Amino acid sequence: MAVRTAEARWSGTLKEGSGHVKLGSGAYEGAYSFSSRFEDGSPHSNPEEMIGAAHAGCYSMALNAGLERAGIHAEYVHTAAKVHLTRDDSGLAISQIDLTVEAAIPGIDDAKFQEMAQDTLKNCIISRALSAVPMTVHATLK
Repeated sequence: MAVRTAEARWSGTLKEGSGHVKLGSGAYEGAYSFSSRFEDGSPHSNPEEMIGAAHAGCYSMALNAGLERAGIHAEYVHTAAKVHLTRDDSGLAISQIDLTVEAAIPGIDDAKFQEMAQDTLKNCIISRALSAVPMTVHATLK
């Protein structure tokens, strides 16, 4: 199977320094900083946002694949992720990931869709990799 790569460089102190991240595919390259990670309003990215993007992308593909295996074809599956960064007794931690899924799927009832949405949350590759973090999924048919 494939091996995916990414790299990051940090220069300077924690608060005044800056970082740069680059995906091995070349599809994304950009800055990150203390401000973009722990404060609001910075135009740069951060590791938690990248985790959210990876999880949303994986989940959308996995749900679509499960639908296809069941002979159901989605018009689209859109997933948004909220990755909660909090402080606890051990320090900073990702304490929760909430996925919000919207899908247009002709010919499926809501009960089957909800079942498949929950199953996908347990079984998509990124969910399994992040299994130590509590996760929720709120799924809506359009």
